[in-house]
Amino acid sequence: MFEQKTYSDNRDIQYNTVIKQLEALIKDEPDVTANLANASALLNQFLDDINWVGFYLWKDTELVLGPFQGLPACIRIPSGKGVCGTAYANKQTMLVPDVNQFPGHIVCDANSQSEIVIPLIINNKVYGVLDIDSPNLNRFDKVDKKYLEKFVRVIEQNMLETVIS
Repeated sequence: MFEQKTYSDNRDIQYNTVIKQLEALIKDEPDVTANLANASALLNQFLDDINWVGFYLWKDTELVLGPFQGLPACIRIPSGKGVCGTAYANKQTMLVPDVNQFPGHIVCDANSQSEIVIPLIINNKVYGVLDIDSPNLNRFDKVDKKYLEKFVRVIEQNMLETVIS
C-alpha cells in the first residue's frame, strides 16, 4: 500500500527516498506500462511546481505518448523534433530553462515554461523518454538532473529484465 508522503528533508534525501519508493513499486512487476504509470504518478506527487510528467515510448518511427500525469498531451513526436525528440536523437538528457528559447519547441501545454527530458536507454538503444514540464522558468537544475537520471536508471534496469526475458 502506498501512502502520500510529505518530502521535507534536504533534496538529496528527498530524491533518494523517492528512488527507493520507485524500486519498491516496480520490484518484481514485469509490466512496463504499469511501472511507467506508477513512476509518473510517483513523480507527480513528489515534484513541486510541475504541470506534466510522463513517458513517450519509441514505436516504429516516432515517440508515442505513454503513461503520464497532467493535461492531454501531444501524441506523436518525431526523432530530433522538440525537446523530447532531441533527447531521443542525441541519447542525452535535455535540461531546458526556457522552452520558448528552444529552437523547434513543440507546444503541448502553453503554460509550460521549462522542461527536463531523460532518455530511457537499454543496451545502447533508446526505448523512450521521461518528460517533465513546469510552468516556471528555470524550474530544473543539476540536482534534478542527477537524481532524475538515477530514477530513470531504476526503470531501465527493470525494463532490461523484461527485454531480455
